Amino acid sequence: MARKPARPPRRPIPDVSSETPHDTSPRHQIIEALLALLAEQPVEEIGLADIAARAGLSLAQMRGEFSSTIAIIAAHIKDVDRKVLAGGDADMAEEPARERLFDVLMRRLEVMAPHREAIASLLRSARRNPPLAFALNALAVRSQQWMLTAADISASGPKGMVRAQGLALLFARVLRTFIDDEDDPSLARTMAALDRELARGQRFASMLDGASRFSRCFGRRSRRRDRVDRTGDEPIAA
Repeated sequence: MARKPARPPRRPIPDVSSETPHDTSPRHQIIEALLALLAEQPVEEIGLADIAARAGLSLAQMRGEFSSTIAIIAAHIKDVDRKVLAGGDADMAEEPARERLFDVLMRRLEVMAPHREAIASLLRSARRNPPLAFALNALAVRSQQWMLTAADISASGPKGMVRAQGLALLFARVLRTFIDDEDDPSLARTMAALDRELARGQRFASMLDGASRFSRCFGRRSRRRDRVDRTGDEPIAA
């Protein structure tokens, strides 16, 4: 059996935070405060006043930056997106789509690693809080549209939205392994889980494409039968 070609080595992601080595902006302080609190307690127990106090800011300053806890989470996700997108590797351009996506998502996990406990806390809360799960899913889908685009995979239109939603669910499953993979700096277990999920997702996508082709073919045949039923004659072939 032919051996699977070795995956090309991945470059370390650049430290985008070095652009502002000591970011003391209220926005950054608020995001960091919420992440620190999430590592200690569930999001439903964290009030806006708690976040302001941890950030060392007044409520007026905090309101000037964010309107809600979800808005703070969205800002953090946007920052993660930005760091991943800034770490793009031009050498991956010739690789298959699955390899490009693997590289992008591993960069994302590396960026997220310092906040593993906060992520675990959010996932636990989402499992028992459907409105929170719905809000987080919407943020995840939007984020995964950027990840698909970074991997040069179309994320536009209805098909792109379905693809982004599927990738968001896939990535959420990988996060379960990632959360427990903190003792290995190489994230070997996480890499294996991501590889398995992408392989499974690729097969599922192929099945969906086949089902879509079948639906279009079935639809054409149904319309053909309708025309026969109405006229009593075979339609003239186009």
